[in-house]
Amino acid sequence: MGRTSIRPDSDDENASTNNTTTSLLSFHSIRDRLRFKRNPNHSQAKSQTKPALHRYLLRNRPTNGTAAVSNRLNRKGLFSLFPFRGTYLLYFMAFLAVFAFAMASMVLQSSIASVFGSETGLPVRGAMKLGTRLRFAPRRVVLGDGLDRLRSQPRIGVRPPRIGLDVHNKTCSLFRVLRDSSDEGFKHLKPKEERMEEYKSTGQMMKDYKELQKILILGNMTKDPRSLMLITLVRNLQRLGYVFKIYAVENGTSHSMWEQMGGQISILGPEQYGHIDWSIFEGIIADSLEAKEAISSLMQEPFHSIPLIWVIQEDTLANRLPVYVEKGSKNLLSDWKSTFSRASVVVFPDFSLPMLYSVLDTGNFFVITGSPVDVWAAEIYSKNHVKYQLRKENGFLLDDILVLVVGSSFFYDELSWDYAVAMHDIGPLLIKYARRNNVEGSFKFVFLCGNSTDGYNNALQEVASRLGLLQGSIRHYGLNTDVNSVLLMADIVLYGSSQVEQGFPSLIIRAMTFGIPIITPDYPIIKKHVIDGANVIFYQKHNPGDLMRAFSLFISNGKLSKFARTVALSGRLLAKNMLASDCITGYARLLENLLNFPSDALLPGPISQLQQVSWEWNLFRKEMEHGIGDIPNIEQGDASYRNSSVVYVLEKEFTNLVDSMDFSENGNQSWAQDSLTEGDWDVLRDIENFEEYETLERQELEERMDSDIGVWDDIYRKARKSEKLKFEANERDEGELERTGQPVCIYEIYGGAGAWPFLHHGSLYRGLSLSTTARRLRSDDVDAVGRLPLLNCTYYRDILCEIGGMFSIANRVDSIHKRPWIGFQSWRAAGRKVSLSIIAEKVLEETLQETKSDVMYFWAHLDMDGGFPGSNKQLTFWSICDILNGGYCRAAFEDAFHKMYDLPSHIEALPPMPVDGGLWSALHSWVMPTPSFLEFMMFSRMFADSLDALHNNSSEANTCLLSSSNLEKKHCYCRVLELLVNVWAYHSGRKMVYLDPLSGSLKEQHPIDQRNGFRWGKYFNFTLLKSMDEDLAEAADDGDHPREKWLWPLTGEVHWQGIYEREREERYRLKMDKKRKTKEKLFERLRHGYRQATLGRKKLI
Repeated sequence: MGRTSIRPDSDDENASTNNTTTSLLSFHSIRDRLRFKRNPNHSQAKSQTKPALHRYLLRNRPTNGTAAVSNRLNRKGLFSLFPFRGTYLLYFMAFLAVFAFAMASMVLQSSIASVFGSETGLPVRGAMKLGTRLRFAPRRVVLGDGLDRLRSQPRIGVRPPRIGLDVHNKTCSLFRVLRDSSDEGFKHLKPKEERMEEYKSTGQMMKDYKELQKILILGNMTKDPRSLMLITLVRNLQRLGYVFKIYAVENGTSHSMWEQMGGQISILGPEQYGHIDWSIFEGIIADSLEAKEAISSLMQEPFHSIPLIWVIQEDTLANRLPVYVEKGSKNLLSDWKSTFSRASVVVFPDFSLPMLYSVLDTGNFFVITGSPVDVWAAEIYSKNHVKYQLRKENGFLLDDILVLVVGSSFFYDELSWDYAVAMHDIGPLLIKYARRNNVEGSFKFVFLCGNSTDGYNNALQEVASRLGLLQGSIRHYGLNTDVNSVLLMADIVLYGSSQVEQGFPSLIIRAMTFGIPIITPDYPIIKKHVIDGANVIFYQKHNPGDLMRAFSLFISNGKLSKFARTVALSGRLLAKNMLASDCITGYARLLENLLNFPSDALLPGPISQLQQVSWEWNLFRKEMEHGIGDIPNIEQGDASYRNSSVVYVLEKEFTNLVDSMDFSENGNQSWAQDSLTEGDWDVLRDIENFEEYETLERQELEERMDSDIGVWDDIYRKARKSEKLKFEANERDEGELERTGQPVCIYEIYGGAGAWPFLHHGSLYRGLSLSTTARRLRSDDVDAVGRLPLLNCTYYRDILCEIGGMFSIANRVDSIHKRPWIGFQSWRAAGRKVSLSIIAEKVLEETLQETKSDVMYFWAHLDMDGGFPGSNKQLTFWSICDILNGGYCRAAFEDAFHKMYDLPSHIEALPPMPVDGGLWSALHSWVMPTPSFLEFMMFSRMFADSLDALHNNSSEANTCLLSSSNLEKKHCYCRVLELLVNVWAYHSGRKMVYLDPLSGSLKEQHPIDQRNGFRWGKYFNFTLLKSMDEDLAEAADDGDHPREKWLWPLTGEVHWQGIYEREREERYRLKMDKKRKTKEKLFERLRHGYRQATLGRKKLI
């Protein structure tokens, strides 16, 4: 880096300017400069060099050395000491000037650094050397092309994306390219473009849509800059097509504004976090640290995979992290780190915050620059303070021209190089305007840096005295003082940081908002947002001459020029909404890259639609005009904030734990004295061995002695007590006794601890866990994995979802279910408010007592699942299925039907599902007779196997055609299998009755007598299904597998007539073998007789 040589002993202004010019020349490469001067007259320079050198050698013949030197000094002066002449002398003088400049620069730099080097930031300064930069680089969050690929593909979407906001958002998805109709697995597929045109022509696609909704979890509802940013963000995202559901941790003054944005606001309490079905949202946005408890409810399945964006704009926790590290509060740090790791992306508004939170970084930190907090703070402050009064209080005159020098605000009180370099660069400026009394106007230079208590002011005064500056021409203010007052007092702000920041400096934004002209280096991040000569003035960094030029444009006759006031006004207008566009488009781009857009969701509009984005200042006009706003004084330790903030509340909760872990010095000494030695361990092992030997000896003696069996009641009581200690014995414990006499048992299917609050208790229900580790500990829930080993495979457990649990119940059903009726209900039914009420439960039990026919009762219908209001009147069953499965449901069902029944390709294989105004079942929430359930499972096993065969035989086995997002791919078959019960019940002739989950009213759907001409009874005949099941069982029994990955034998029992006959023959063989052995034994006795040894007779040897 080039440094300017400053000569304090020069009083002449021109001399100072000349020194500056010489310094600028010395910054460039010497070789380049000589090349420029040497090339034009190369031959001439060469001819003049030889004679000059010859004369020099003649004059320096061996003679009296002393006399020669004396004569030469008298005759030619000091330059006669140097053995160079002509061009070489010029080169030597240039080299000497460069060397002198470098030495002076090093001395001045060392002097300034020694003055500023008194602070205590040795670790940071040791890592940050001069000329280096501190940058934040995201490790895991990398934005791609967004939705460009999906927008280029046909899509059947009927609703916008859903986002939840707890004032939290959705993230994290990968997108798969859908295959065309040439794929082997779905060769009968109609082109997707044709199906889309069908929907559009009937007006069905856009009439009934489901909002693509997001959750926003608000940490507070105050009128502050965070609310302004979030409201602006939500409004612009709504323009792109997103829909929000808003939750708040606590109520506040901005409640009415949020209601206008997202409808009814839900205030969350700690007891409500676990009772929200987060799975209905595409993503969640949390806006502050106060949303931590709500995030904790998202850390368990089935909510762990929901994308979450956590926006953190405060540094409260960052200020406490060094304290936790110093105290060794490992549990508290671990708790915060686990919460931070749950977020898909943790978003900060500037690049300093992620470095302050680096202790908690798990690779998910990201920065989206842009926040109205600096403009808000400056506007509020200017409404409540007057520039003249502030100057008077700080000892400045009204006519003084205050030049405020600011730098990087990140290094609070640890780095001196930043301001040492700044002092070095503005040295000529200080000498010109702060050293002479005859300069027009009174210039005061104010440095805003460091901490006001660390001796910065004394250091600056020492530098001023070394430079010969006037007394009082330099002042210092720390960043821990009222920064706004210092900015408001200034006439000119000079940004002198040597750090090339990644984001636009916040101090410059505040200064522009105050209407102060800015002089700043030409850093790329600053040039990106402002225009030179219009909003600010640029100068080349480390170029004092260019800085002098820029400064002179703002000064005219010792006062601010008219040009400076014009630049200040232009900068003030620009600063108000300068970073709004970057902020909003940054979040929109993040959502496009991280959200899972399901098949039924419309894609949001392109980001290019967001033009001329500005903050929603009109909603906060009253606060701006009157200079009011909710800004808690966190820096001053606001008592109410400390009592309510989750940061300090958690500190109090962990205090006892931390105290128990921290031993006092005396305690450590006593512990060291009482510690066990190796000899103590040897004695302990000897004692344990002796006790074990005595125990074994006592047990052997007890076995040889007769003992009283005891009273039967005591024996029974002990046996029952031991059984209760076994976890598996719970399956036939109190819950089984409560269900005695009940006609039905409804199994609630769930797959994670996050679903526990949605499960019911009582004799009517029983949990069915798809994961062994997710079972409720004090319940008699059924372990689906233990009953069906296939579910041990995560791939099949995810791809089958709830119907995998049904397969486990159907497998050896007599060992688990012995009631005439059986029912199922997904945990999602309770989360979506469609589970049975107490009234409906009573109606169902009474109805089942009286019902003797084959009926299926269901209470969650299709248009409730996902919010298709009135869709049963507009959309057909198959069109809804297509929408939920990426447009491939009909093709998949038809091809699976062809394969299942081995039908020729020209025969139609899509069962008709007419539009008759009836409802269809959803969410696996139904009850039917147990024999009917087993028949349905027989059909479902074969259908799922055919679907899996098509998936594995396709050209891309790892791509799911029934999905358009990575999350849907993980649960590929789930949405088709969820609707399969409707096809089976309709075409097998089962009566379908809808039970209203609230009122308990019953209404038959799709009457059987109206199904004539539509029902395909021959394909759903029990005799046919049974024969197909036996054929598959025979093939499995013979080892004749149709393909390598054959799913059917793994989904349940394998039985056919040959197995029955083989088992009967085996039983008959064992019986005959036993009979034969008995006859042989009797024959031996008859042949040889039976002799008894003589009693009391000794054997002779």
